[in-house]
Amino acid sequence: MNNYIAPIILLTISNIFMTFAWYGHLKHKAAPLIMVILISWGIAFFEYCFQVPANRIGHEVYNAAQLKTIQEVITLIVFSIFSVLYLKEQFKWNYLVGFAFIILAVFFIFKKW
Repeated sequence: MNNYIAPIILLTISNIFMTFAWYGHLKHKAAPLIMVILISWGIAFFEYCFQVPANRIGHEVYNAAQLKTIQEVITLIVFSIFSVLYLKEQFKWNYLVGFAFIILAVFFIFKKW
């Protein structure tokens, strides 16, 4: 796997763990807060096991701003899928418009000027 693709795959896996750590407990509001925090920390450990190597490998071919931008776009995609499929929340048109503006930011960050 090359150094352009590996960070994207690792960041995607990392973001899946991150999304569950940050938002998975919303379906379990009756669970004690301390238990939710501890479980989230446990999940976040696995997030970091993928995120740190993703950034280490990715920084060989991307700069830090590009890595962060990639991570944010992946986060939006993963979170959108998660919120619809897991939390059963509606994806609204204005979310899509906002995400389109973020994609425009990606263009400006990756464009060679």
